[in-house]
Amino acid sequence: METPENEIFRDSISTITEEGKRAWVYPKKPKGVFYEYRKWVSYFLLIFLFSSPFIKVNGNQFLLFNVLERRFNIFGFPFWPQDFHLFVISMIIGVVFITLFTVAFGRIFCGWICPQTIFMEMVFRRIEYWIEGDRGKQMRLNRQPWNAEKIRKKGLKLAIFLIISFLIANVFLAYLIGSDRLIKYITDGPFNHIGTLIPLIIFTAVFYFIFAWFREQVCVIACPYGRLQGVLLDTKSVVVAYDYKRGESTNGRKKIRKNEDREALGHGDCIDCFQCVNVCPTGIDIRNGTQLECVNCTACIDECDHIMESINLPRGLIRYASEENIKNKVPFKLTARIKGYIAVLLILIGILTGMFFLRNDVEANVLRLPGQLYEHKENNIISNVFTYKLVNKTTNNIEDVTLKLLSHKGHLKLVSTSKDFIVPSQGIAEGTLFIEINNAALSGDRNKIKIGVYAGETLIETCTANFLGPRSYK
Repeated sequence: METPENEIFRDSISTITEEGKRAWVYPKKPKGVFYEYRKWVSYFLLIFLFSSPFIKVNGNQFLLFNVLERRFNIFGFPFWPQDFHLFVISMIIGVVFITLFTVAFGRIFCGWICPQTIFMEMVFRRIEYWIEGDRGKQMRLNRQPWNAEKIRKKGLKLAIFLIISFLIANVFLAYLIGSDRLIKYITDGPFNHIGTLIPLIIFTAVFYFIFAWFREQVCVIACPYGRLQGVLLDTKSVVVAYDYKRGESTNGRKKIRKNEDREALGHGDCIDCFQCVNVCPTGIDIRNGTQLECVNCTACIDECDHIMESINLPRGLIRYASEENIKNKVPFKLTARIKGYIAVLLILIGILTGMFFLRNDVEANVLRLPGQLYEHKENNIISNVFTYKLVNKTTNNIEDVTLKLLSHKGHLKLVSTSKDFIVPSQGIAEGTLFIEINNAALSGDRNKIKIGVYAGETLIETCTANFLGPRSYK
């Protein structure tokens, strides 16, 4: 089946030529209202990104994703392997939240919040504009032979790119191993910690490759989020859209001529100036409709509004709008689909909030020692040996810790050489204990017992374990 002529653009992507080679994109430097808003949002997020590993809340790093040691901090709340269910629910909430905004407002995340877009458009491209100039100057610089000017500009740009990539890699590492450890490694000397230096060099190389060469192809080729548009978007989703009814009218778009009556000629407001294409960071023509490559960055909106103002036509030929709004002038409203996502999101947030309130600062696990049966002692006493593990999730030491048997009359003895039992801050205390219970208090060969963990006289946690005894033949 042949592709319709007006849909041929969907057979290829804008960053690849017909010969299969890389089509380098030289976007024009954007300017306008939306671009100014995006700059402020980007600056805030960059400050947040670079400062989060160094902010402490109750002694905990604000954001930490230590995968190797399975320790995570989210907004200052520490998550241990025992809290993995909370971490999973938090991630699901994040996915549902992004899905909800995609259904309602398209790829607004990509254009305004995504770190790739922020670094590429608000850091690296701005440096490129500063050193090499705008679109036309960059194209001329790349075409000219390698002379002193080209070597100086390209060398300076790539050197700055490398420094920034190295800085980003350090911040990225601070999220993984913790800012305190990173600072310690730096002060000790990088070569004293080769195991960390090598990943740092690899991260630097990856970021340099992405921002110096791969660039917008991350959004077009590597990122799966753009492909989700086909599933999540519908005609009611608000996206960066070209008003084809106004722009094309009855006889299509046409370059403007002085003193002509475009309305009488049947031509739309689009003057075919291609400025929306020139300013696009992924090199697409927004007039072709919603496309995989569009990241909703609003650069085309600002550029088109500027052109419309210069020829005394109304702004908004390209704007945030839905297909329904453009075609039938239907305003945005919450659909059943959006309401469903909102309901799911609120339920998940409620579940997570409840789990946070039920979450204990201390996690206790007592397990019977594998392979060990019970021991029958004098006076009809049954003894079992257990291992215990106490996890302190707080930033304070828990002192004067004792374990007591709550469910049965009996004795609990810790195998410990230390007189003072302390669970260190954000640490683990583990060891062995014996529990002795009179056989008369047992019911059968398997009994559920309850153990309390006390800090002084305060009960801070309870747990259960299986206690083995002689089989009853009644």
